[in-house]
Amino acid sequence: MGTTSAAQRRAQAKVEYNAFLAACPSRQLLDRISDKWVVLVLCALGGDASDQPGAASDARAMRYSEISRLLAGASQKMLTQTLRSLERDGLITRTVTPTVPVTVSYKVTDLGLSLHHLTRELRSWAQSHMDEVLSYRATYDARVS
Repeated sequence: MGTTSAAQRRAQAKVEYNAFLAACPSRQLLDRISDKWVVLVLCALGGDASDQPGAASDARAMRYSEISRLLAGASQKMLTQTLRSLERDGLITRTVTPTVPVTVSYKVTDLGLSLHHLTRELRSWAQSHMDEVLSYRATYDARVS
């Protein structure tokens, strides 16, 4: 049996990823990226913080405090954990600038930007269809009560 190159091994592993299997690493990634804080952090870093429909995306580096102000309701612990996990997965970078006090900024990577495009659409869908969903919820709740 011949040896396989690293590229061949990666291609084979890619074919074998199946998020329906409990032990598959892609399921863990899917769990991470489906988290509401991940979606909102990527939208914020991707420049989608404005509520203007069709506004152009303007990805930029942001300080922790800027992100925290945008994400109402996110605890310091949750935001820190989310940023660390996104950095670990290569979706954002963390840059420390030795100033007084130290400045830390976060920026979406190219890999993160490719996911950002999807999260932007997901956020947009949720905002656009919220009235309809609320109507269905009210109908369901009235029927079940």
